[in-house]
Amino acid sequence: MSTWFLVTLEVSVIASALVAGVFLTFSDFVMKSLAAAKPAGGIESMQIINREVFRTVFMFLFLGMAAFSPFLASYAYLSNAGSVSEWTVAGGILYFLGVFMVTIIFNVPMNKRLDRMEYSGDQTAAYWKNIYVPRWTFWNYVRAIASAGSAVCFLIAGISLAQG
Repeated sequence: MSTWFLVTLEVSVIASALVAGVFLTFSDFVMKSLAAAKPAGGIESMQIINREVFRTVFMFLFLGMAAFSPFLASYAYLSNAGSVSEWTVAGGILYFLGVFMVTIIFNVPMNKRLDRMEYSGDQTAAYWKNIYVPRWTFWNYVRAIASAGSAVCFLIAGISLAQG
């Protein structure tokens, strides 16, 4: 494996770790703060956040790693370079399944449902309190752990590669 692969692993460590940090921030205190607000205020804020996220650096990192991690894992698998390959494959799979697919299967459908609801309605408030906040936050913790785990895997692979 070459220098370009080491640089790619380094960039993947940083990108995955930054994504993990955003997810952790949301689960750790943003969602708690939104849930502590009056339901209409928390709901409206989350609706705005879910619309604005598409124009952020975070989205570039999140989608970039979702597209790149399968390529990285495939390349590492085909190169069959021992522990470097194993850690890279683990990181790629962990990111793709634990971050991207969890987002698509769990968080995005909840975001879309919330977006279609009137933020000040009683039904929306019940959905927000009883379903959205606890489930969305749970799956967001899963994404935070998976992206942090992915960063660790890429880091170990990079260290192994650098050590020869």
